[in-house]
Amino acid sequence: MNEKGKQNRNVRWLFAIRRYITFFLLMAFVISCCMTLFLNMMTRSTGLSFTKEHIEQAAKVTFLNVIGLSLLCTVIDGIRRKFMVDQPVQKIVKAAEQIMKGDFSVRIPPFHTFGYTNGFDVVADYLNQMAKELSGTETLRTDFIANVSHELKTPLAVIQNYGTMLQQPNLTEEKRMEYARAITDASRRLANLITNILKLNKLENQQIYPSVKTYDLGEQLCECMLSFEGAWEAKDLEIHADVEEDILVDNDAELLALVWNNLFSNAIKFTEPHGKVSLSLKAEDGYAVVQVSDTGCGIPPEIGKHIFEKFYQGDTSHATQGNGLGLALVKRVIEIIGGDISVSSEVGKGSIFTVKLKKKQEPSNRVLS
Repeated sequence: MNEKGKQNRNVRWLFAIRRYITFFLLMAFVISCCMTLFLNMMTRSTGLSFTKEHIEQAAKVTFLNVIGLSLLCTVIDGIRRKFMVDQPVQKIVKAAEQIMKGDFSVRIPPFHTFGYTNGFDVVADYLNQMAKELSGTETLRTDFIANVSHELKTPLAVIQNYGTMLQQPNLTEEKRMEYARAITDASRRLANLITNILKLNKLENQQIYPSVKTYDLGEQLCECMLSFEGAWEAKDLEIHADVEEDILVDNDAELLALVWNNLFSNAIKFTEPHGKVSLSLKAEDGYAVVQVSDTGCGIPPEIGKHIFEKFYQGDTSHATQGNGLGLALVKRVIEIIGGDISVSSEVGKGSIFTVKLKKKQEPSNRVLS
């Protein structure tokens, strides 16, 4: 037996002796008081007098009874503690040790002593919930690292390969420009990836706090949409805008610009040439409702469940145009500012992203007569 085991055994024995002494003193006090009261009542009621011998004999018997009852109570309390305290504590400690070692699959079954939920059940429930959350966090962390590594390798490989090719002698000017352009595009993609990772990290760790101000949402939407004019003209897309005027919001304009830019970029990216992209802004029941729709390829239901997850790219044919972080950023921004985002889509017909934000309530101008 190791040193720690010996110490635990000694502690248990000391604790048992302490419990016995506690029960002994308690029993001695209670029984002595009861016997004294009983003898006094007997003397007053019957007029009998007890001799010294009788009292000494009764005291000896009472003392032996106190010793026996104290021992019995100590044994019963020990058994009770073993099944109702020690075993639950051991299970909880063992589970905590496994969690400390990184095993987040451990779960503590409910105890339900005598059919009732006790304090150990509450502790076990919280530990199970903690293990579940840690398991999910660990999975996300592992996936995130794996995805980041993969996304970083692709542009770095492009830069390395084209950089090597640029070193070839007798390279034509046309090829040199082509390779340089490929390196520039890969570098830009790498820079965008790192920027988005940093933004997402700050958003998820609440290191970015909304800077609230009142502004016209329609103007912001139109400005963001116009910034993609070159992209939609290159694909000869039809642009339709239905924007109500004078819809004001109290929000962070910079964060919301991130949302609109991502939604417009995706709509244009996934819409085939000569297709249509639409923007709508309406006021409904105290909310500003923004819809960005397209006539692109659409999203299958099984993919639609994951589009707001980091690095998820449902359409791999457009993977070189993004890194799968855009919609994750959008989702996190909308959560931070207290809005709501949803998507409806049909394969082959396109998608509609709907964002709901609280509209600034204009003060009522009543004329008192």
